[in-house]
Amino acid sequence: MSRATTTTMADSSTSPNTSGGLFAVSLLVAVLAAVFYLSNVSATSWSLVSLTVAVVVYRLLRETRRRDGDTDRRVCVLVLGDVGRSPRMQYHCLSLGTHGYHVTFVGFAGTKPHQHILQDEKISIFHIKEVNGIRVGPRVVTYVTKVILQSLQLFYVLMKMDLQSHILMQNPPGLPSIAVVCLVCAVRGSRFIIDWHNYGYTIMALSHGQKHPIVRLAKWYEHFFGPLATHHLCVTNAMKDDLLKNWGIKATTLYDKPPAIFKEAPVSLQHELFMRLSNTYPQFQSDGVQCAEGEVERTAFTARDLAGDTVTLTLDRPALLLSSTSWTEDEDFSVLLKALEEYEGFIRKGTALPSLVCVITGKGPQKEYYRTLIETLDFEHVKICTPWLEAEDYPVLLGAADLGVCLHKSSSGLDLPMKVVDMFGCCLPVCAIHFNCLHELVKHEENGLIFKDSHELSQQLKSLLSEFSSTEGRLGVFRRNLRTSTGQRWDDNWDKNVLPLISTHQSS
Repeated sequence: MSRATTTTMADSSTSPNTSGGLFAVSLLVAVLAAVFYLSNVSATSWSLVSLTVAVVVYRLLRETRRRDGDTDRRVCVLVLGDVGRSPRMQYHCLSLGTHGYHVTFVGFAGTKPHQHILQDEKISIFHIKEVNGIRVGPRVVTYVTKVILQSLQLFYVLMKMDLQSHILMQNPPGLPSIAVVCLVCAVRGSRFIIDWHNYGYTIMALSHGQKHPIVRLAKWYEHFFGPLATHHLCVTNAMKDDLLKNWGIKATTLYDKPPAIFKEAPVSLQHELFMRLSNTYPQFQSDGVQCAEGEVERTAFTARDLAGDTVTLTLDRPALLLSSTSWTEDEDFSVLLKALEEYEGFIRKGTALPSLVCVITGKGPQKEYYRTLIETLDFEHVKICTPWLEAEDYPVLLGAADLGVCLHKSSSGLDLPMKVVDMFGCCLPVCAIHFNCLHELVKHEENGLIFKDSHELSQQLKSLLSEFSSTEGRLGVFRRNLRTSTGQRWDDNWDKNVLPLISTHQSS
């Protein structure tokens, strides 16, 4: 890139932040002037004090913007959530580290991130606390005080860390982080990138309704502060169009793509995982027990010949159905449970279908509700378990499954389920519930099927699993289509769409 081009891009990108700092100084001077005027202090006195304060504040602003030789190689990745349950932001961190950037990954503690994150010397994780508001009086008081306390903590953390060239933030959740990051970037001269996964107010509307005052406030908040970021990423072309039409935001579509760890799993790895899971979950045990029968070590799905050290899939194995979830309101798992009840009925009426093990992974607020509901189901041929898997085990289970099910219904109709992206990376066909932009990912009768209700899903399970072990059945066709159309992986996609946004702003 020529020096002239670099200078032009640097000027256009830094001027908002510079004007933000000058605006803060000007505002302070104006406030002081008003105070002194109302206090009948002489013009000479208030001018001298105002000038002194302005100089001090301006020098402080310069100090917070002081750059060093590493500033251009530092990026903060921020998520106001559990860092271990934020896979897309973890992938951002890994991509930045691959290109030599030093990453500060800020978010809540909880789930262990992927091992690659923990092992990368260029990535440091800074945990912030999920604060609670004052739990007395009306609920709105609790909510407002929580937002204030979270804002103060986040502002302190971002101001205290070394100067970052960029802050890359996930939205949602964006309240209060968008406004805080806008302020920090204005003060420190960093550039602000929002990665739009969805709209926060549409998720809140699932619980409160569209007309609730909190939802209306959240919508105004995102509309007002969102456009102030330097750059914008989004997850679908539908969201890109909506951001431009209704928000005035020009965004770059960064489709979720599976990283290299998501791939078909060799039978030997499947067996090792099934053996570990069988220690806790009887659904993975052979005939209800975990044992070595003579020279053969068995699970419900695999058998290992200890003498020849070979592993094979058992001929009479059940079909393995997998669904992953965050157990929130945008996924109605009663749809899957009703479909499984119908599937059980098919077998009891004599239809030739395999037994079924349904694994539902994930953590979330509605998990216990559905676990209680599952315990009431009277199944003979269908088994359900709800494990939490380590990040390293999840891709192996996807690579071992026969069929995936996705119940994600976008609150905005504009985002895509990342779980399906991971499934496709493992060449796992899916049945996914319909919503507006799903066609950008799931191609009906090509890499899976799309359904609208539990009855349609049960019919799809019946059709697909009737010949699940045959490579010539529809599942086999879908899997072959996925193998030949995997397309870009995350790294190539990121290098093309995100790296230029960051690298073009480096000092020449």
